[in-house]
Formats: sequence, structure tokens, C-alpha cells
Amino acid sequence: MRSKQTEAQYCNHMGNGTATNRIRIAAILFFFSFFTYFSTNTAYAQPNGETIFDTKCSSCHNATADNGTGPGLKGVLGRIPKGDWKYKWVTNPAGMIASGDAYAVALKAKYPTVMTAQNLSNEEIDAVLSWVDPGPRDPKPVAGGTGPVDTKGPKADGGSGFWLGVILLVVLILLITVLRFTKINLRNAVREKDGQEEEAAMPFFTAARTWMDNNKTKVGLIGIFFVCLFVRWSWYELKDVGVYAHEVKPGVWEGYHPEQPIKFSHRIHAGDNKIACQYCHNTVEKSKTASIPSSNVCMNCHKAIKQGPETGKAEIAKIYKATGWNPDSMRYLTKEEPVKWVKVHNLPDFVFFSHQQHVVVGKQACENCHGDVKTMDAVEQQRPLTMGWCIECHRNTDVTKNLQENKYYERLHENLKKKYKRDDKFTVENIGGLECARCHY
Repeated sequence: MRSKQTEAQYCNHMGNGTATNRIRIAAILFFFSFFTYFSTNTAYAQPNGETIFDTKCSSCHNATADNGTGPGLKGVLGRIPKGDWKYKWVTNPAGMIASGDAYAVALKAKYPTVMTAQNLSNEEIDAVLSWVDPGPRDPKPVAGGTGPVDTKGPKADGGSGFWLGVILLVVLILLITVLRFTKINLRNAVREKDGQEEEAAMPFFTAARTWMDNNKTKVGLIGIFFVCLFVRWSWYELKDVGVYAHEVKPGVWEGYHPEQPIKFSHRIHAGDNKIACQYCHNTVEKSKTASIPSSNVCMNCHKAIKQGPETGKAEIAKIYKATGWNPDSMRYLTKEEPVKWVKVHNLPDFVFFSHQQHVVVGKQACENCHGDVKTMDAVEQQRPLTMGWCIECHRNTDVTKNLQENKYYERLHENLKKKYKRDDKFTVENIGGLECARCHY
């Protein structure tokens, strides 16, 4: 029989033990939440101007004063209008031009390819402009500007969140260990005061199993937490399956330009000689694919043009070999050997994309998805081509004029005017452009 005093001490000790357990569970959940947050979201905790520039802007803009598809951004804060003009321009450039804004109209005149509206917060825009305004610490010019394209990957600063998470996990394990032995020592102190023998500490895994048996509710809550963590991680991993064929550097796929079997220069053909894209990619206006031109299309010109301005006869000789053409006898004599071109712009098989729908009906310029090809020697991917990027375009692209001019959409246009009670602006989203079945089948 315990004395009343001993009984009171025991009950008080057990109450403290319950409180300790609660504190321990709260600490576990807090540290695991903290670990999860920093291991998956550190990059987004504060806007990083360089990271956002690399992923959102570098495909068209240089971080120097040199122009690319768009203007070089060094010194940009001293050139653009003050106030909130920068936010309006980045998030809705087409609207700014349509409103007659003098600076926006001047940009359109100098750089015909209008920037796609960017889904960035004011803080993210400020971060980018603050980073590029004084000039980059490590310039990464793009094709169309001067200097090489950086495809070697970023500096080793992307894993800071992961390592912080590892440190927090180690601290958590140490905390649990300290709390466990503190509890054992407190219990033995009470036993010693009551004249009882010290109780040996159970092995860790035995103690853990016993605790789990006695705290099934808490174990269930922790299990649900880890299931949610796993589902979240799986979502962000699986959403990229089949989307990015070639990662230039972590999180960045723009800039991929594989070496081709023939050094065909779009700069010379489409830029200097002004050959229309549709001449070679002749199905772009009537098919879902733009098609890779056959070597016989090349021969329409190169039967006569036997030497290039930069590569001489070497690259044109590869075309002759592919078609079986003998330039001396001016006849097809040998067997054809098709050119094995390497595809640059890749979409997953479960995505439906029609060039005809976008070029003819949507009146989209090739540059909107492929960049300023006229300035490229080797064609490179200059847009992310992700689902988010496509959705952003569908939400911001004004198709009101297209609906008005295309008789096929006359009835749809009338229905939209009745539904929204306006006729000023309808986007692709308004005509069903965000329905899953439009792109996935």
C-alpha cells in the first residue's frame, strides 16, 4: 500500500508524464511539418530574382544590356515608367498595348513578338527586376543575344532546403532521445524516493512498439500525416512525367538544342533569306503536326546552290547523300538515306496539340511557342511547354477578333455575349480552353 503522500506523488508524476507525452507529440508534428516545408518549399519562401529569371524570362531576355527576342534587362528600372506600370505590363502586356499606353506601344514597334502574360506576383516581379537591373553576377545570355547559351546548370545552391531539412530531422531525433531518457530518469527518481529499485530502460524499438500499442490514435494521426506528405511528393513528381524530355539544368528545360546530323541554320534560311516557315513545314496550317521537311524540299534550292556561306560544301553534301543526288551529273543515282533529325520540342503522348488550330484559327505566331527562330543557328527550346504554361496562355489570350472574323464561331460568339453580357474581351478559357478533354484523351 502506498502512503497518501506517495500516492499523491505518483499521481502528480503520472500527470506530468501525460503532459510530457503531449508536448513530445506536438514537438514531433511541429518538426516534421517544419522539415516538410523546408525540404519542399524553401525555394518559394522568398522570391528569388535569379531563379525566377532563369525559369520565366531567360528564354527571351538577356540579363545584360544585349537584346534577345526581347530587350536586354540591365538598367530596366531606369527605362520603364515609374509606379505600377511594371506589374501591369508583365501580367497583361497585350492589354497594355491595346489600351494605347505609349511605352507599351513603343516596345511593340521595336520588338514585334509580344510577351506572353506572366503569372507572377508583385513581389516576384520586384525580385526579378532588382536582380537584373544592376547587371547579372553571372550572365546567362540566350540565343539571339550575344555570347554562348549557358546549359551547364546552375551553381550548387538549389539543395539548401534539403540539407536544412536533414539538419532539422537530426535535431528531432536528438530531441526525442533526450526526452525519452529524461522521462526514464524522472521515473527512476520517483522510484528511488519511494524506496523502490530503478527500472531499466527498455530497448528503443521495444519501447516504441509499446508506445504505439498504447497510443493508436496518435499513431494513426502521424500515419495520415506521412500519407499526405507522400501524396504531395508523388503529385509533384508524377506531373512532370513525359513533359520534359531534356532537363538543361534542375527545373529549367528551356535552352535545349541537340546536335543535328546536318548543321542547318534557321538564321540563314529564315532570317537572312526570309524563307517562310510554311515553305518547309508545309503541314503547319492543315495538320496537328508541323512536319519535318523531307530532303527533297531542300533540293528545290540546293540543286542550284551547292555551297553554303559559312559551312561551304560539307553540309550540303549531306543533303545530296540523303537524296541520292549526284551534283556532277545532276541526276539521282544512289539509294536515299533519310536524315535522322533529333526532335527538339517534345510533348507527352497523352497531350493533343494541333498546329492548325493554333496557327490558322488562333492566329498564333510561330515565335510564341518556338521563340525567335530566325535568330537561331541550332533550334532550341525556348518555352517550358508545360501544362501550366499552356493554361496561362489560354487564360490570357484574347480571341474576340478571331470569333468575330471566323463565321464558324459566329453562333459561339453570340452565346458568349449573352452569357457574359459583354463583347470586349473573350479568352480561350471562355470558349472552353481549360476543359481537360480538349487536350487529354
